[in-house]
Amino acid sequence: MTKGDASSSVKVVAENRKARFRYHLEEFFEAGLVLTGGEIKSIRAGAISLGESYVIPHRRELYLVNAHITPYAFDTNTQGDPTRRRKLLLHRREIDKLIGRVEAKGFTLVPVKVYLKKGRAKLQIALAKGKDTGDKRETIKERDAKREAQRAMKNQHR
Repeated sequence: MTKGDASSSVKVVAENRKARFRYHLEEFFEAGLVLTGGEIKSIRAGAISLGESYVIPHRRELYLVNAHITPYAFDTNTQGDPTRRRKLLLHRREIDKLIGRVEAKGFTLVPVKVYLKKGRAKLQIALAKGKDTGDKRETIKERDAKREAQRAMKNQHR
């Protein structure tokens, strides 16, 4: 396997689709996850949900909270909490930058997607600002207009 093949071996496991609707996503970061053996096996099987999860800073570290990883069926460690807090792995300067932006400027950290890269689970997080109700309505209008245009194009080709 060449070097180019390894970098292209990215498999998206889960995506937080609500994130793009609820927030203006400004800047993206890739973070590693501290997981148990059973958790990584469940993620490889696609048994993870980012629906209600979020990222919080705590003692100069970042943690993924409320992400549901279904317990692995053959794991002997049965007392694991499926929504436990999981530590994120980033460079110190990235962590300091993110914590500073969250505390000072009203940004929040949102998990966007989980993927496997070179056999390791990675989490894409975004520095985001919440959308107003008007912005959300605008997003819905744009999506509906795009859908109508697609239908018109499809019907025109018949």
